[in-house]
Amino acid sequence: MTTSRSLAAPLLAEFVGTALLLAAVVGSGIMAERLSGGNVGVALLANAIATGGALYALIIMLGPVSGAHFNPAVTVALAVAGLAERRCVLPYALVQIVGGIVGVWLAHLMFDLPILQASTKLRSGIGQWAGEITATFGLALLILIGARRGSAALPAAVACYIVGAYWFTSSTSFANPAVTIARALSDTFAGIAPAHAPGFIIAQLVGTGVALLVARRLRDA
Repeated sequence: MTTSRSLAAPLLAEFVGTALLLAAVVGSGIMAERLSGGNVGVALLANAIATGGALYALIIMLGPVSGAHFNPAVTVALAVAGLAERRCVLPYALVQIVGGIVGVWLAHLMFDLPILQASTKLRSGIGQWAGEITATFGLALLILIGARRGSAALPAAVACYIVGAYWFTSSTSFANPAVTIARALSDTFAGIAPAHAPGFIIAQLVGTGVALLVARRLRDA
């Protein structure tokens, strides 16, 4: 990626990948809530499995084109660690956010819901923020270490981590600023109230920063 033109394909891949990821997150949440008969645990399990499966497929499909970040926190972490070009951070983040919003709209369209929404789901407080710090720390650390080692198992590891983090974190593991912004625009199972999104994003950035520090220490050990 040495010219502006050469960024076109990676940016398209990040847009498409993030859009499809959010369509999977929000769409599976809607479907799970409709079919679970009010059992939130069953709905969350279905949502987690669908998200993990879709994420794995998207990483395999688009990783060779853009690195399959689909996440501004991941893009920043890789750039700071020298594993991605720093000039890509802003354009990647922008298309990830826009792609995420388009993916949410697509989910609404598929399920005959109003396209434009704002979530009313409350997700705030120290426990939720701690969950986001933890989820993002683990995700960023996994990607930093896996990318540096060139691990072929990284796509599967990331997908498995996300499925697990849905369940072991209090916040159900957003771990992604673009995902957080997009999900604030969906008043469905996967939503987050817009007023609570900034707290999640700050927590995600904190988790990313801690992951960078730990990854550096592990590399130097």
